[in-house]
Order: sequence, then C-alpha cells, then structure tokens
Amino acid sequence: MGAEKTDPTASKGEFSDASDHDGGESMQAPPRHTLQRKLKNRHIAMISIGGVIGTGLFVGTANSLANGGPIGLLLGYVVMGSIVYSVMITLGEMIAFLPIPGGHIKLAERFVDPAFSFAMGWNYWYSWTIVSPAELSAAALLMNYWNQTVNDSVWVVMCLVVVVTINMLGAGAYGEAEFVFASIKVITITGLIILGIVIDLGGGPDHDRIGFRYWKNPGPFVQYNGIQGSKGRFLGFWAVLSQAAFSFIGTEIVAIAAGEAKNPRRTLPKAIRRVYIRILLFYIGGTLIIGLLVPSNNPYLKLNSGTAESPFVLAIETAGIKSLPSIINACLLTSAWSASSSDLYTSSRAIYGLAASGNAPKFFLKTTRNGLPYIAVLFCASFSLLAFMAVSKGAGTVFLWFSNMTSVAGLMTWFAISVTYLRFYKGMQAQGIDRKSLPYYTNLQPYAAWWGAVSTITVCFFSGWSVFLKGNWNTATFVTNYILLITWPIMYVGASFYYGTRPVAPEDMDFKSDLAEIAADTYDEPPPKNKMEAFWQWLVSIAAPLGNS
Repeated sequence: MGAEKTDPTASKGEFSDASDHDGGESMQAPPRHTLQRKLKNRHIAMISIGGVIGTGLFVGTANSLANGGPIGLLLGYVVMGSIVYSVMITLGEMIAFLPIPGGHIKLAERFVDPAFSFAMGWNYWYSWTIVSPAELSAAALLMNYWNQTVNDSVWVVMCLVVVVTINMLGAGAYGEAEFVFASIKVITITGLIILGIVIDLGGGPDHDRIGFRYWKNPGPFVQYNGIQGSKGRFLGFWAVLSQAAFSFIGTEIVAIAAGEAKNPRRTLPKAIRRVYIRILLFYIGGTLIIGLLVPSNNPYLKLNSGTAESPFVLAIETAGIKSLPSIINACLLTSAWSASSSDLYTSSRAIYGLAASGNAPKFFLKTTRNGLPYIAVLFCASFSLLAFMAVSKGAGTVFLWFSNMTSVAGLMTWFAISVTYLRFYKGMQAQGIDRKSLPYYTNLQPYAAWWGAVSTITVCFFSGWSVFLKGNWNTATFVTNYILLITWPIMYVGASFYYGTRPVAPEDMDFKSDLAEIAADTYDEPPPKNKMEAFWQWLVSIAAPLGNS
C-alpha cells in the first residue's frame, strides 16, 4: 500500500470562501429545501464496507467461473481489484477535500470541463438506473431456488416495493436500512468464506477433502469457446473482467453520499481506507473459495440456463449440508434488496447533481422539508420496471444483459474519475497547493490515476470481443457492451458545442468554493458513551492503521 495520510487540521481548510453551490445560490439561505446531512459515521462505514456487495459476487461469479475457470476467475478479480483500489484512492483525495452534493460529477465540472461533467453525469445516472433492474432480476433468480412455478413478476414487484419504500423514507432511513442489510452481507460472506475453508479441508458431512482437486480436473483455466492453447485460456480470463467490474461497481458510492454525510472530512477518509479490506477479504477471498469448491464445468453455473444457482449455494449443496442452502439463499436475497436500494439512492442523487449543475431539469432539485429529492427518487424508480423483462426472457438472461450494460457504464465512470483527478492534480501543481494539506492524500499519485484511466478504457474497448468470434455473433451482447462507447463521446462533443465550453485551465480551477460550509460541518467525534459505542468506534477504525505506512 502507498502511504495514505489524513490531516486533522485540514478539516478547517487552508482556503476559505463563501459557498457557491448550485449556480451561485448561497447554501446559507437557499430558496428551496436541499439535501441534508443525515448519514452517520456508522452508515458511511457500512456502506463503504458492504453497501454494494451484491448479486455480482453472489450470483454473477457463476458465469465467470464457467468462462474462466478457478484461476481465470481469481486473476480477473485481482486485476479488477487493483483498478478499483486505484480509482478509490484517486476519488478519495478529491471528495474528502470537497464533499459536495453531486460528488465526482460536480468535481468534473470544476476541474475538467462542464461538458465532460455533462457526459459523465448522464453516464453515471444511466449506470445506476440500469443496474437496479439487474439486481431485481437476480432477486427473482434467487427466489426461483425455492419455487419455479410462481411468475417472476411477483418476485420483482415484491422486491421493488421494499426498495422504493426504503428510499422514500429519506437518507436517514436508507442509512439505517443499509446498515442492517450491509451487516447481514458482511456476516454472510465472512461466514461463507470460513465455511468454504472447512468444507474444502473435509469438514463437511461427507468428510470429502477437496483441496485443489478442481484446479486439476477440470483444470485451472477454461478453453474459452473451445479455443485451445494459451489463446483460449487468455480469452477465458478476459471474459471474467467485465463481470468482475459489475461486482465492484458502486464502490464509489461514498462520493455521492458525501453530500448527505455528517462530518464528511472525518468519515470519508476512513471509508476510503476500508475499500481494500473489502477487495481482499470479500472479493478475492470469495472468488478463491468458489474456485476451490465448485468445478467450472458444473451445468448449474450458466445463468442463462434457466436452472442457475449461486456458486456458494452449489458448494453447500454438494457438501451435503441440509437446510443451510436455503438460509444462505435468503441472505443472498437480502443482498439483492440492499444493492437495489443503493442503486436507487445513488441514481436519484446523481440526477439531483445533474440538475444542480444545470444539466438536467431543475424540478429534480425539489426536496421535502426533510431533504428527500422525491421527484428524482420516483423518476429513477420508474426505470426499475425494466426488470419485468425477466418474465418473458428469463431472469438469468436479463441479469446478464443489464450487468453488461452496467459494467461498461461503471468502467466509463471510473475512467472519468481518473481523468478528473489528473486535472485536479495538475491544478494543485499550477496553483502551488501542497497536497499534504488535504484531509486525505496518498503517495501513489498520479500513477494510480493513470492506471485507472488506461486500464478502464482498455477493458471497455474489448468488453464485447466474444461476439466477433466465428459463429458467435449476438446483437444483444454487442449493443449492451458498446452502446456507451458510442454515446459517451457524442454527449461530450455535443455538450461542448451546445454550451460553448472549453476545458478549465489549471490556473483557473476553483479550489475555494464550498469550503466555508464544509468547514462548518466538520467537528471532532465525541468520545464513546458506553462499551458498545467504544467497540463500534474500534471496529470501524481498525482499517485506518492498515492504510498508513
């Protein structure tokens, strides 16, 4: 790990100026209700650790194992994990300094170009709007484990009601619900990893010591599409990357939550540091266990087969453990609810940020007295109805379609975040601002940002390569993988001409607006009142020393 630092004195800010949010309207006397900081430290902590652990890891890994084999699956997640970590420390430096509503969308407007912010914002909104139907489709797939006679639309409606209700209750209710859901997910994935180790070592009812058996037969890699040799093995590994990206999408949710986080200069650096714990323990650990316990040629791994199951559930069933598969499947179902709830929360705040930048209709800025952007929430929730496609095409197939679209959109967002940081870094240099004065910084920059930018655009460009194999053309796969690579530059160039904007010069970048309000929202955390609070503060801070050198 690179040296990551936080400066407690930086919370007051070297720079001070009147807040200039939302087109110059003072936050001290807003003409309308605005978002309110209701997300507490523990909410941000659990959102950062487990908020978006969802069906990508619990369900999507089934297809990845079938395509890449156990080593291909593991390597794919390791590579994507390095990209995610780079993007998060890149984002963390900016968002800890300027935790403003709209997150990285507003930061792109300041440090790159308003047209770039326009394209980035609509891309980000699209990614989170499309991923919600994917999660709801996955929820229907998980429900089919118990009963395949009930129409998928019943399960979609049931989950959608839960998700919309949570979000309509406001950021505080979302934070509490996500705290509970994320806790269940963290406990579940931790328990599954421990259980997986026990089963692998022969501790299951059948006492079958599996070890690395499936790494030998059917083998560590899959010869993708029957292509022999190193070429087939490499293509199998590459096929994992897009799905791995889908599993990691949403790690940057703490940036969007920054506008509603209490004491953001204190809580956000801690949240950023916890990211690599999730990458190493949950994703890398989880995929390692899956590759040990389930052979890559298991027919139930194919999500478009109509009989697909979570690889974790498959492993427990194979080990002969009674009742537990249903319990685990229920826990995985809550993860789908949780992830879909996060999707709706983030998409609604993304379009709020677009409206704040003047890139979306102003009525999306309307909020209740409690700070709920109700029009944005209801508008974004309406797109979740796309999940009803699962009724005619099958939940597994629809999940794959939406996950492809979400992966590319998410990768484009990470690319834009990396580009924004490179401009931010250049502006800091041009204006003589010492990065060590920021609330959070790392010595890995700007190399981490360059790795994030180059790797994400490369994965995007080759995300749909499989359709170009002989006899493997699939129009739906091509469209879902490449539509954004076409529309993204069109949006950017079109907005540049329409608004007549140019890239912001480094010496003209705004490093002062909003700092007065941010400093006013910063305070030292009070000491714990009892042993339970002391335990919680210890639990959420154990990652901090690990992130520093």
